[in-house]
Amino acid sequence: MARDRREGLEIKVVNPPTAAMGNNNASAETSRRQQRASFAEFRPFKLWFPWLVPAIVVANIALFAISMFINNCPKNSPKCSARFLGRFAFQPMKENPLLGPSSLTLERMGALDVSMVVHKHQVWRLFTCIWLHAGVFHVLANMLSLIFIGIRLEQEFGFVRIGLLYMISGFGGSLLSSLFNRAGISVGASGALFGLLGAMLSELLTNWTIYANKFAALLTLIFIIAINLAVGILPHVDNFAHLGGFTSGFLLGFVFLIRPQYGYFNQRNNPRGYAPPSAKSKHKPYQYVLWITSLILLIAGYTVGLIVLLQGTDLNKYCSWCHYLSCIPTSLWSCKSQNVYCQSSQIGQQMNLTCIANGRTEMYNLSDDNQSRIQQLCSQLCR
Repeated sequence: MARDRREGLEIKVVNPPTAAMGNNNASAETSRRQQRASFAEFRPFKLWFPWLVPAIVVANIALFAISMFINNCPKNSPKCSARFLGRFAFQPMKENPLLGPSSLTLERMGALDVSMVVHKHQVWRLFTCIWLHAGVFHVLANMLSLIFIGIRLEQEFGFVRIGLLYMISGFGGSLLSSLFNRAGISVGASGALFGLLGAMLSELLTNWTIYANKFAALLTLIFIIAINLAVGILPHVDNFAHLGGFTSGFLLGFVFLIRPQYGYFNQRNNPRGYAPPSAKSKHKPYQYVLWITSLILLIAGYTVGLIVLLQGTDLNKYCSWCHYLSCIPTSLWSCKSQNVYCQSSQIGQQMNLTCIANGRTEMYNLSDDNQSRIQQLCSQLCR
């Protein structure tokens, strides 16, 4: 290239390509590739390989199959759905419309039964119930949601933090459910899933400065959470587990999913000898405040909740409107649980129950006189 200074014109001389020029072009291309590689290698946040969430999905499906194997509907019930499945046949649709085992089987495997937690101190049921599901539709809906939500979170934050978040949120959902829903049993991973949703919201808030399109992401996430919580006002849906899991996950997000600010990474990658005008701290002050506040609220809430639960206190007596958080009555459905009554006669371990409302009679094998189980069997018989 030559420049004519008198006329201010730039004159480009194009020479035919030579071998030397070809080598120069090759070296320039190699240099550009190395630069692109160096830029690609600079990632302030490590991406993890997601294996825990798929493992949780496999474990839940396997436990559902085991529950169906233990249930053995053809042996314990005269009427079953999909009898061609043999031992894995489902309970009758009137008893379990979700295509799954009986409530008695779920209780034996660790479903949340408040009477067992309070009177026999089986606190472990607050954890085991999140691994059980009531039917095919139940487990499929929860596992698809877990894959959709959990894979991305595990990629960004790793299996340790997401695993703790999943389990603690599930425990929080079970705890709040047991404080307000004291009748029947409860199973499902919904509390843990809502914990992941709550953590996504708090993660967006605590790491607000590093995101682009913040308000669009916030509105989208709030819309998804509101839709899922709105489903909980339907009857037979444990919305207290959803609320407990969401609240726990929201607070845990401030503890587990906090990210350093970008200025901190920039100063770590400055060239040697460069002195920045002011050193950046790893986290912003408001992140520390949220971290400490959330941790205190979690510890205090779980401690008080466990004490109230083990004392057998029914919080519905002190909160007359709380039941509207779980079910809102409309012209299409009623939220009131109807009392059912059965006549019973027992010979050895055989108990004969007759529903007074519809006259149906069934014979059951009961190894002990558990009033909770008898009431559940009566409720199933009277459906």
